[in-house]
Amino acid sequence: MTLRPVRRALISVSDKSGLIDFAKALSERGVALISTGGTAKAIRDAGLAVTDVSSITGFPEIMDGRVKTLHPKIHGGLLGLRDKHAEAMKTHGIEGIDLLVCNLYPFEATVAKGAGFDEAIENIDIGGPAMIRAASKNHEWVSVVVDTEDYAAVLGEMDANNGATTLGLRKKLAQIAYARTAAYDAAVSNWFATQLDEKAPRRRAFAGHLRQSLRYGENPHQEAAFYTTGEKRFGVSTATQLQGRELSYNNINDTDAAYELAAEFDPNISAACAIIKHANPCGVALGANLTEAYKKALACDPVSAFGGVLAFNRKLDGATAEEIAKLFTEVIIAPDADDDAKKILSARRNLRLLIAGGLPDPNSAGLTFKTVAGGFLVQTRDNAHISKDQLKIVTKRQPSESEIADMLFAFTVGKHVKSNTIVYAKGLQTAGIGAGQMSRVDSARIAALKAKEAAQTAGWPEPLTKGSAAASDAFFPFADGLLAVAEAGATAVIQPGGSIRDDEVIKAADDAGLAMAFTGIRHFRH
Repeated sequence: MTLRPVRRALISVSDKSGLIDFAKALSERGVALISTGGTAKAIRDAGLAVTDVSSITGFPEIMDGRVKTLHPKIHGGLLGLRDKHAEAMKTHGIEGIDLLVCNLYPFEATVAKGAGFDEAIENIDIGGPAMIRAASKNHEWVSVVVDTEDYAAVLGEMDANNGATTLGLRKKLAQIAYARTAAYDAAVSNWFATQLDEKAPRRRAFAGHLRQSLRYGENPHQEAAFYTTGEKRFGVSTATQLQGRELSYNNINDTDAAYELAAEFDPNISAACAIIKHANPCGVALGANLTEAYKKALACDPVSAFGGVLAFNRKLDGATAEEIAKLFTEVIIAPDADDDAKKILSARRNLRLLIAGGLPDPNSAGLTFKTVAGGFLVQTRDNAHISKDQLKIVTKRQPSESEIADMLFAFTVGKHVKSNTIVYAKGLQTAGIGAGQMSRVDSARIAALKAKEAAQTAGWPEPLTKGSAAASDAFFPFADGLLAVAEAGATAVIQPGGSIRDDEVIKAADDAGLAMAFTGIRHFRH
């Protein structure tokens, strides 16, 4: 355990939360404070002694503050090895800096608020990252703090070690610091790529901030953690958990899938409920209110809904909570919840209730990525949508207005189901969902089978697939898939089209008396 005393500290921060308390604590422990600009003013205004960087360097801040810490007396103080470089430091009048406290210009926040190009450029920190990297490299001698949450750890070690820090803490802080500068540079480079409309930049970097260490991953033998990217998108990353056990890896994955699906539907038009199991919907519905939407979604597959994740596009109310409480549910996520709902659900201690604070915009752009061996794939978010006016009716029979509504609803749901998928819908609720099959015909048959089971459970005279609209996430390569849909009782079909056998599929639809629309958009999901 190599102890290094903290005698001089350079503090230069944009985020000044906790600054004065920390600076005061350092000063009380005999640490000489050095600072710049607004940070120095804040420390001085608090009645603490502080030396300006310009007094150390003998050089004023110039170029609107762009150049202030880029000087040998600062970087030499951070990089100098106190034993090996002692003579050089003495010769050039360089005193060691034992602690660097530095967080960076708020570039990410500046971009997030919609700042213009010039303003964003001015919020790219140069001196900060340079000092952080220098101090991190010299962690043998220097402690570096980039997060306010680490102030307490530094003070704790100083108190335990007569004003010194341990090598273990300095290494940990260095790792945190390098990750911060890497994340910062990733944000800048990705922003630049967007400004240049560069679809595939030569180098692409992603960074995250630890939100939660998880008990395990998809399976107990896998280690896992949840990181946030800083993207301002409502969902599980922005949610406040009001109750229940800690979220698991699978909980987070399913909750994200559920909420993204529920958000597809405008809450000002209809209430929406999505029930998810293993990242696939087992029931989705619209209604005049959340209770109606929930009951309709549950009716699609009440067996699979057991232990599922529920997502809503409106504020959760007490009446809906009463219905939900009748079934074992792992997670509920909604933009908000009223007091009645919170009280009712609080009796279910293991149920996790998440308040997201808003809905993600299904139309917004963004990037998604997944790892492959030795690399990762990046693509734009699937934010494609189809309206009634964009449908191309390719059959002799025209669909009715209710069929069109169900077609569009089913196609939207299908966008969130693992391929190959067939979704049947009737009355703006899913009648049957066939997910993740290698054969589209099998997906059609499985969805129809689930609909039959749901009808038996509910005591309906026939499954909802009778007179339903069927959606396919991709084209029918042969007529057999379409015939399976017709056999289930669907009267209308929506699909992308684009098969070399489209004419055969259209003829089969005409022969069966179906109405069919092409969208020109595919919604594969893997």
